[in-house]
Amino acid sequence: MIRQITTRDVRFPLEPGAGSDSVHRDPVYSYAVTQLQGSAASTGIGLTFTLGAGNDLVCRAAEHLAKNLEGQAIEEVMAHFGRWQREAADEQQFRWLGPHKGVVHLALASVTNACWDLWAKERGVPLWRLLLDLSPEQLVATLDLSYLEDVLTREEILRLLREQGFTRSERENILQQGYPCYDTSVGWFNYPDEQLRENCRSSLGAGFTAVKLKVGSPDMERDLRRLNIVLEEVGPEVQVMVDANQQWTLPRALEFGKRVSRMKLHWIEEPTHPDDILAHQRLAQAVAPTKLAAGEHIPNRVVFKNYMQAGGLGFCQVDALRVAGVSEFIVVSLLAKKFGIPVVPHAGDMGQLHQHLVRFNHIALGHEAHFLEHIPHLQEKFVHPFRIEGGINVCPQTPGASCDLIET
Repeated sequence: MIRQITTRDVRFPLEPGAGSDSVHRDPVYSYAVTQLQGSAASTGIGLTFTLGAGNDLVCRAAEHLAKNLEGQAIEEVMAHFGRWQREAADEQQFRWLGPHKGVVHLALASVTNACWDLWAKERGVPLWRLLLDLSPEQLVATLDLSYLEDVLTREEILRLLREQGFTRSERENILQQGYPCYDTSVGWFNYPDEQLRENCRSSLGAGFTAVKLKVGSPDMERDLRRLNIVLEEVGPEVQVMVDANQQWTLPRALEFGKRVSRMKLHWIEEPTHPDDILAHQRLAQAVAPTKLAAGEHIPNRVVFKNYMQAGGLGFCQVDALRVAGVSEFIVVSLLAKKFGIPVVPHAGDMGQLHQHLVRFNHIALGHEAHFLEHIPHLQEKFVHPFRIEGGINVCPQTPGASCDLIET
């Protein structure tokens, strides 16, 4: 039984330069936390991610959306969670503030993630195990599939899950081997060149085989100089990605794509405004075979559907702290599976929750175990921090979604 619902506004200032990109120069990593008190020993913790200002608004919205969960048993809530989520997303007054995006959708992510965390804790298993133990019918009951009927139906999902079930045992070795990560903290925007060099060497020494550089400077020559530093330091065997954090106009992105065409980048991330699907479509065609990555600021399954229909995504970076939590993350992963697009989540949670979800994606849906984003800045803030050894994420074993924060 859910006995009490509370929220917390938690903010963590970073060291100088850390977390900086071409748009967000001085971020404060922050979580709007929903807490669902279940049994005496279990509290569901749900996170959504912001960069500081407005975090309190997300907490207030989460309180509003979660209030009707009080007094209900989590097993009963999750048995028809897709229906509850649809009703919450379409709450007649709050929906006007979205719909299905912005503060209200971030709040729904926080509440949704708390429900999944509580369910796993009360069953005494890690979230990845809970997800894998659900039958196809039970899993589908947790999903809101509205507005997707033209490309993905309930029957298609059940068929996909059953088909993948025949071979899932072949993919379960990922639980012992660990999940490969890329280092996103090598090249924050405000890091000087020498620190960039040192970070590349440290990353290689730590076992990473992929790194990312922030770009989007007013002076493109700066971006190209720094990119050449990274390529020089890591060598040809390491995958290199760049991330513009939506800074460029389409002409500017096209220019960058042309100038790096011989560098064999693994992807170009968030090259322009996240609402401009047609710009991504045009750019994807222009920079091929280099692929585009996006999803950090794509708010819901409908927009992801349109991106995939338009051919504007080479890598899907859906974030369960941006869309409506675990449930909508799974829906987007199902869409990506149908369209043949790898899922490489953006990790606003520092990978804590997503380490569970990528294992589900690989084992249950048959997605490639491509990469998991590694950001170390808040590792010491979690009760059960993300574990990484030799550039590989170690499978979490503690019940829940690994999102409990240390009380301060």
